[in-house]
Amino acid sequence: MRAYTDLESAMANLITVGRIFLLFILIALMYYGSVMTITLVMPLIAFTFALDGVDGWVARRRRESSQFGAVFDIAGDRIVENVLWVVFAHLDLVPIWVPLIVITRGFVVDGLRSISIAEGKTAFGENNMMRSPLTQWLTAGRFMRGLFGYAKALGFVFLTGLTSYRHHDTTDTLIGSLYGSDLFRGVGWTLVWSAVALTVIRGLPVIFDAVALWGRPLAANQPVLPVRNSAPDDTLPESVSQSHL
Repeated sequence: MRAYTDLESAMANLITVGRIFLLFILIALMYYGSVMTITLVMPLIAFTFALDGVDGWVARRRRESSQFGAVFDIAGDRIVENVLWVVFAHLDLVPIWVPLIVITRGFVVDGLRSISIAEGKTAFGENNMMRSPLTQWLTAGRFMRGLFGYAKALGFVFLTGLTSYRHHDTTDTLIGSLYGSDLFRGVGWTLVWSAVALTVIRGLPVIFDAVALWGRPLAANQPVLPVRNSAPDDTLPESVSQSHL
């Protein structure tokens, strides 16, 4: 049984590595691919986010995972999100302050999460660091996780197609037809800016709830709990993806 558990943990880690590897291939195709290539990249960007749900499912099957797996999964989530924001800023699709805010938020949230882990708490689940129903709903509620997850994933898909529309001749192509529509672009930008806003909004409760831990000495022999996807998070709902905060 132990060997089976170790295999599941290794598989989850390999999926995380695969997501990162796939991400950089897709980014290269955004820069150097044709209109048709970038069109094919769009659903693969969504697939990259869906893979996070797969590694979360594998890691949760037996509710056992290593501390390395927990940290590595969070790092994988951060790499995917932050790299995409930086790339789209470099391609002049979003202002540079967007990735700067997202990266800063990630450092702050992950730093505060490390304090909660040292206190024997997890980001989600029954023994989490949230101290009120409001912060619980904002950071761990199913609706907010789903809203943020879909806005972020679909926003990135929209920006991927916009890369082709802005930098290539898309006449008589699917991307040209879609992005030539004011309605389609309006929906796409709504998703993008909603993802940015929710990134900030969902980070603030973590800071608020972590204030209670500031200045408190670490309890002796306090266990450090593995947190790898111990409960669903905010990239996509359970059927699609289970990312971390």
